[in-house]
Amino acid sequence: MSMLKYMAAALVACFVALPAWAEIKIQEVVSPGGIIAWLVEDHSIPFSALELRFRGGTSLDAPGKRGGVYLMTGLLEEGSGDLRAQDYARALEALAADFRYDADKDSVSISARFLTENRDDAISLLRQTLFEPRFDQDALDRVRAQVLAGLRSDAKNPNNIAGLAFAKMAYGDHPYGSDGKGTLDSVAALSRQDIFDAYEAVFARDRLYVSAVGDITADELGGLLDGLLGALPEKGAPIPGPADVTIEGGVTVVDFETPQSVALFAQKGIEREHPDFFTAYVMNQILGGGSFETRLMSEVREKRGLTYGVYSYLVPRDLAAVYMGSVASANGKMAEAVEVIRNEWRRMAEEGVTEKELQDAQTYLTGAYPLRFDGNGQIASILAGMQMDDLPISYVETRNDRINAVTLEDVKRFAAEFLDPDGLHFTIAGRPEGLETTN
Repeated sequence: MSMLKYMAAALVACFVALPAWAEIKIQEVVSPGGIIAWLVEDHSIPFSALELRFRGGTSLDAPGKRGGVYLMTGLLEEGSGDLRAQDYARALEALAADFRYDADKDSVSISARFLTENRDDAISLLRQTLFEPRFDQDALDRVRAQVLAGLRSDAKNPNNIAGLAFAKMAYGDHPYGSDGKGTLDSVAALSRQDIFDAYEAVFARDRLYVSAVGDITADELGGLLDGLLGALPEKGAPIPGPADVTIEGGVTVVDFETPQSVALFAQKGIEREHPDFFTAYVMNQILGGGSFETRLMSEVREKRGLTYGVYSYLVPRDLAAVYMGSVASANGKMAEAVEVIRNEWRRMAEEGVTEKELQDAQTYLTGAYPLRFDGNGQIASILAGMQMDDLPISYVETRNDRINAVTLEDVKRFAAEFLDPDGLHFTIAGRPEGLETTN
């Protein structure tokens, strides 16, 4: 590889930090063909990131075809047009470009990174990927084997065991209630035609979200979008309706031989668009958000040494919202950890928080936010997520103000209304002493 290509590849691999926080200016671009995208221009480096999201994700699996969307997404990099898998990989490497594909419960994402000098060729290859996937049988068999190996590994992982048990309890027969990767039986049975069917279910204009960051103008992006995406069909497969969430207070123990049990705890959640969402966000940071200063970390880890880490987090997905947490503890200590967590849930519901806790949480949340915008690829991902959450283009500028607007009274009122210590359910994988399934 020449020094120029080596430097270009390194540039793409590192996803290069681009706009500073204060310089991020988001503009909405509408292509001549009507495709909407959000753009942050930065011409200091000849490099761009493009993010495509298609709503629906693994929830679009056809009945009896669980894992089809996930397997299809993994096959997108295994060749297109006249290029078989190895030739496709070589073409991408020659362009010093990077394409990444992912599928989760709510979306299929395609992340592209490319140099300005190779933009046209990179977009041409990406278009070929979208419209001329090969899904060769040998590639299907190879990627299927990788997925099956992952599923066998997951079956021995207490985190995954607890997660699947919780999902089945909370979401039932809804797609959220099973693993989007599929099961050993469902994945083994998927045919090549099933993969094409999954492809047709996902890629359509009615569920598309686009963002771009870097060395590209609005006019250039508009033309690029029509050439890349203009031929997408108008509609894909119907997106399932909301899940009927069922979480009742108690304990579920899934027997698994391990010296350390893993627990997921959960109650009813709050939707992203709820007027109290920011209050919930600040409250959660105090109760169990991702820092060492939370109440759960203090009570469960620091004071009692029951775990290395315990966390809580809001999960406002497209089709259901829950409020969850996780903890791992020795089998002999899990019962005490469960009791302490439930007590902390109750204490916050009854007492609210202190002024210092509120100020510390606001300082942490507002200070950490700019750090997310550390590269054009990350910024493009954030912008696409904002669109999927139906947030305004001004959200980046107003988000911290909304965090700081939360008052002590807001948190006290909301915690009393929202937190449900008696309705908190613990799903535990392991052999915790003194705990057994209650319902």
